[in-house]
Parts: sequence; C-alpha cells; structure tokens
Amino acid sequence: MMNDELILAIETSCDETSAAVVRNGRHVLSNIVSSQVESHKRFGGVVPEIASRHHVEQITIIVEEALNEADVSFADLDAVAVTEGPGLVGALLIGVHAAKAIAFAYDLPLIGVHHIAGHIYANQLIMESFHFPAIALVVSGGHTELVFLKEHGAFEVIGETRDDAVGEAYDKVARTIGLPYPGGPHIDRLAAEGEPTISLPRAWLEPDSYDFSFSGLKSAVINTVHNYKQRNEQLPINDLAASFQASVIDVLVQKTKRAASEYGVKQIVLAGGVAANKGLRTALKDSFAEWNVEVSIPPLHLCTDNAAMIGAAASLKLRTKQFSGYDLNGNPAIDLEQW
Repeated sequence: MMNDELILAIETSCDETSAAVVRNGRHVLSNIVSSQVESHKRFGGVVPEIASRHHVEQITIIVEEALNEADVSFADLDAVAVTEGPGLVGALLIGVHAAKAIAFAYDLPLIGVHHIAGHIYANQLIMESFHFPAIALVVSGGHTELVFLKEHGAFEVIGETRDDAVGEAYDKVARTIGLPYPGGPHIDRLAAEGEPTISLPRAWLEPDSYDFSFSGLKSAVINTVHNYKQRNEQLPINDLAASFQASVIDVLVQKTKRAASEYGVKQIVLAGGVAANKGLRTALKDSFAEWNVEVSIPPLHLCTDNAAMIGAAASLKLRTKQFSGYDLNGNPAIDLEQW
C-alpha cells in the first residue's frame, strides 16, 4: 500500500454515531464517538427508532468533527468506509447514505465494511502486525463467535451463539438483579467485589462444538433470584455477579484454548464490546501465559463500537481495490465469511 492513504470511516450500526480518520489502516488521526446510552437507559435497551433519529441528528456534526480533529479535508481523503452490517437496519442506513453522499460528492472510492471484521481489526490499531494463523474471540451485545483467520481477510466462523449473545445475557441478568442498562460494566464491577460461591451451569454443548449457549445460565440466575425472594433472604448480589461472570468466562476461555490448540494458532485476538470486561481480559491473558501464543486485547475505547475499527478493516479492501457501488445498502444479515 502507498504511504499516507487516508480513510474516512463511519459507524452507525447500533447506538453510537462515530466517524474517524485512519491513515494506512493503522494510525488513528481522529475517532469521534457520540453515545446514546442516556437516551436508551430508561427503556432498558436500545430502541431502534430512537437510535436512527439520533444518528440523523448527529452524523454530519460527527463527520465534521472527525475531519477537524485529524486536520484534513474531504479533498485529502483516499476513500470513504462505512459499516454495512450487521446491525439495526434503520441505524445502518443513516451511515450508509451519508458515506455514499460523501463518496459521490468528492469522487471517492466507497468501501462497505462488515461490523465484526471491524471489531477484529481494531487490534491492528495497537500492534505491528497480525500473526497468522489466529483465532478471534468476538464478544458483544449481539455476537459471540470464535473466528479462525488463516490470513488477512480470510474469516472462518468456527463457533457462534445458539441463543443469547454474551452481552445480551449480561444485560438480561443485570436487569433481573436491578442494575441499570448497560448491565455488563455493573456486573463486572460487582463480580470483582464478590466470590463465585453460587453454583451455576456451564453449557459446554457437544464435546467437539465451539458454539456457545447462555440462555440456560440466564435462566439459572433468574431462578436463583426467585428462590432468594421466596425465602425472604437477602440476595448476595456481589457473589451472584461473580458466579455468573465466572461461568461465562470459563466457557469463553476454555473453548478459545481448545480452538487455539486444534488450529495451531500463533495469536489470539479479543474483540467486541464485552472485550472491555476486566474479568475476561485478565482471565484470557492468564490462561495463555505459559503458551507460545500472543494475546492481543484492544484498549477499552477500541472495544466498543467506533469508526476507527471500521477504517482499519477497510484498509484490506482499499489495498486490493475492492470497492462498493452506489447500490450499497444496509445489510443486517451480511455474512462475515463472504465479506
């Protein structure tokens, strides 16, 4: 790739409006994120119509702010990248239409980006290079996946959730024990103050499966809360949070270790919003401490949805001139393996 290729990246897949300028797929010149958490908190989750309305209100402002912070203009750009899916279709369309308008107005190549590829390639922003073959553990509100990467852009999903994604399970458990949305950070904090003394299930599924299931665990937590209420006993919230988190992390880490061994990988990369979970970050590092495998974990600001990660993934397409047409659309069901 030529030096100093600049990508303006846009991310609007859920409830963050974000724009970033990324140089050569590695260097973040700006990464502006407008969060909608406060707007959705009273509903206990993201309301798609409200999310779309906020994106409409914010997208132009956020793009201008990203360009200003990077000290570049539209004329300096080499491409425009945008999340095309998966995500909330209404939210995706705001970013896609904004990106298409900019690409058309300034005669720039347009690059549609898979959201999960973005999360995985957030790691490219903090390290010199990927070491292939690699395994990505993707954990977020809508996704729990193990992805095998033989080389750049070659994604093979070897395990995925069969029901609740891990972030969704965190939010539902948090709601059950009276914690505000988003629940993940609150459970992570309480878990650090408790002990995993409550027996909760671990869904290993079939012996050779890399898939995940957290609905049974979620139900077990709900039943535990109900039982304490029936007995008029004080719920040990810290210990329950610690027990829930221990069950989740145990399954995530053990399946990742088994996949790393079977596929003979050189690197593990953690990706997605739940990658910000301190318990998971520590456990994953510790579990591979004596392995000859590098573990890459992005800083917290690159774990949650942001446009810099979209710019990093888009560099793969820019390098090979795989551009999108003006028929690019929001695609909630886009296939990572075919991207």
